[in-house]
Amino acid sequence: MTTTRRIVLATLAAAALPALAPAALAQSDKNWPSKPIHFVTPYPPGGSSDTITRFVGDRVAKLLGQPVIVENKPGAGATLGTAYAARLAPDGYNFFVGPTATVAVAPYMKDVGYTYESFEPVAKLASSYGLITARKDAPFSDYKGMVAYAKAHPNKLTFASNGVGSIVHMTAVLLHKDAGVQLTHVPYKGAAEAQTDLMAGRIDLMYDPVTAPRVKNGDLKGLATTSTVRNPQLPDIPTLKEQGFDMDSPSWFALFAPKGTPQPIVNRMADAVKQALEMPGVKEQLQVSALYPTYEDSATFGKTLKRDVEALRDVIQKEGLKTE
Repeated sequence: MTTTRRIVLATLAAAALPALAPAALAQSDKNWPSKPIHFVTPYPPGGSSDTITRFVGDRVAKLLGQPVIVENKPGAGATLGTAYAARLAPDGYNFFVGPTATVAVAPYMKDVGYTYESFEPVAKLASSYGLITARKDAPFSDYKGMVAYAKAHPNKLTFASNGVGSIVHMTAVLLHKDAGVQLTHVPYKGAAEAQTDLMAGRIDLMYDPVTAPRVKNGDLKGLATTSTVRNPQLPDIPTLKEQGFDMDSPSWFALFAPKGTPQPIVNRMADAVKQALEMPGVKEQLQVSALYPTYEDSATFGKTLKRDVEALRDVIQKEGLKTE
């Protein structure tokens, strides 16, 4: 065989490879899943992220007939595990469970090595029962009353968060912008310290569900839930929408896959998640972590994700919150 003929044959063989790949991939999709599935959470064991990752993973495993292996990858404010998940092979066996803060906020605060576009949105899993709380002697009894008071007294009211750029801080800024009011932000190192000062009357408001037990026993005043439904633990606290504010907190947990994961596999996983979240007792078990199921499929959640990223990125830019 001449050298020229070898080159021609090699070139033809190489050209044929891309044509074969989709067929092989389609066959692989058809047999999916044929081995254990890998779920990554960017937090240590025991927290809400770990709980919902294992909760969904266990039920998906039963539905798909393959074990789901959960890997905890904490560090660097959860960005280490998120960046790790973004680099995994998009073969349909790697998935990532993350909250709003790591996917829709962190990449726009500083360079973390990924953006929301590093992932394929698979499904929205659950949302948090957000809560707006006031000191017990506040001169208003609900969120609508607080807005009226704030409009009459710009920057007089103070609100706490568990840190500049936290999802609690972002949620408050978005809500204030929507309502057309100005409040003074007081950042704390953690929610416990902020709650102590709220109970002592040193600050006026908190936007954190950690205050729920204190609202329940009457130590603090619940103004509104920032979720789309009322919290069963606080059934008398109305939602924002019930008070005339068509907005809720962008605080969710969702399932993602590395960019390039075949869409048929993404859709099949989303269907399994939907079935998992519809199983008996799911709502009650999620309530233990102050969560409620808010399933959205890949296409719908993709739109939600883009909307939330744009809104939160706008807050980061306008508030000058970017650190790098």
